[in-house]
Amino acid sequence: MSELKIINLLRESNDGDITKFNNNTRSSLAISTDLNKVEVDFEWLDIMEDTIHYIDNILRNPNRFIINEEEIVKIELARRTTVESIKHLARHTNFIQKIEDNGDVKPSKILNTNKDESYDTYENRLIYTLINNMRNFVEIKKKSIITESSLKDVKKAKYTAKSNVGKEQVFIELNYTSSLIDKKGAGGEMSVEERIKRLDDDITMLSNTEVYKTLKKMHVARVIPPIKKTNVILKNTNFQYAMRLWDYLQNHVADDTKSVKSKKNYEDNGILKEYLNNTFLMDYLAISTLSEKTTKENEREVISEITDNLIQRIVELNLDMPLTTLQERIGDKIAIIKTKREASISEIQNTFEKRIKAFLEQIENTRL
Repeated sequence: MSELKIINLLRESNDGDITKFNNNTRSSLAISTDLNKVEVDFEWLDIMEDTIHYIDNILRNPNRFIINEEEIVKIELARRTTVESIKHLARHTNFIQKIEDNGDVKPSKILNTNKDESYDTYENRLIYTLINNMRNFVEIKKKSIITESSLKDVKKAKYTAKSNVGKEQVFIELNYTSSLIDKKGAGGEMSVEERIKRLDDDITMLSNTEVYKTLKKMHVARVIPPIKKTNVILKNTNFQYAMRLWDYLQNHVADDTKSVKSKKNYEDNGILKEYLNNTFLMDYLAISTLSEKTTKENEREVISEITDNLIQRIVELNLDMPLTTLQERIGDKIAIIKTKREASISEIQNTFEKRIKAFLEQIENTRL
C-alpha cells in the first residue's frame, strides 16, 4: 500500500518541478562506521568434556603385556623352579653341583624367571601423551581466554542537501545513528570459567590414575605423529573418541578466536547518496501537497465570493422578478451543468459563464 502511495505521489506531481528539483540538488553524505566483532570458538571445550569419559574408560582397563625377567641366581636365592629353569639347567650342565645316588640333581646355580605386567604399551603411551596435550592446551586457553563472542556495530550518517524550484528554496538535514551491541557466551547452565575449572579437575583426576603415574615415573617417550593404526586404536570405541580429540588438538594449535576491528570516516558519493537524494525529492513532493491544499482552499473561498457577488448582482438587476422565478432559472442552469459530468472543469466553467452572461443580458433587456 505504501509503494502505491509513493507511485501516486510521483504521478500527480509536476514533471517539470521534479526535473528542476533534481537538477538543482546539491548534497553531501558523511559516513562513520565502528565495527568490533569477536567470534570465540568453544568447540575445544565441548570435545574435551565429551572425551573425558572415554579416556577414563581406557585408563580403568589399560593394555598390559607380560615381561619375563630371567637371571642366573644361586640355588638358595631361587624363588621357584619352573620348566624353563629345568630346560636351562639341562643345557648348562656346568651349573650342576652334584648328582645324588638316588638320581636327584643338586645345582649350584639355576635360572630364575620373574614375570611382571607392564603398562608401557604404545596405546597407553598414546593416552598418556594425549592427557599432557590436553593440559597444555587448556593452559594456553586460560592465559588468553575470551569468555564470550561479542559484536559492536555502530553506523552514523549525516546527510545535508538543498535545492530550489523557481524561487522556492528547500533544505534538509538528516542525522542517522544505528547501534547494534550483542554478546553471546558458550551456552549452558555453567559459565565458561566454571566449565574450564571442572575440566581442569577432570584432567587432574586422569593424571592421578595408576597407569598415568606409572608411565610418568618410567619417563616414557611421548607419542608423536603419525599415529600407528593398531587394532585397538582402530576398533575400540573409547580410542576412537580419544583419536577424535587427538586430531582436533593437532589441527588447532593456534588461537581460533576471530577478531575484526574496523573504524572508518568518509564522504559517500555512490549509490547510498543517490538513495538519499531520491528520498529528499519524495520529502519535497510530500510536503508540497500542503501548498496544494492551501491553494485549493483559497480557490474555494474566491469562487464562493464570486458566486455571492454574482447572485447579489442578479438580484439587484431584477428586483421586480418574483423570487420563485429567479430560483427556478438559476436551478435550471445548475441542473444542466451537473448533468455534464464527463465535461472538463474548464468546459463547465465556460458553460457556467456563458449561461450567467446570457441570463444577465436577458434581465438587462427585460428592464429596458
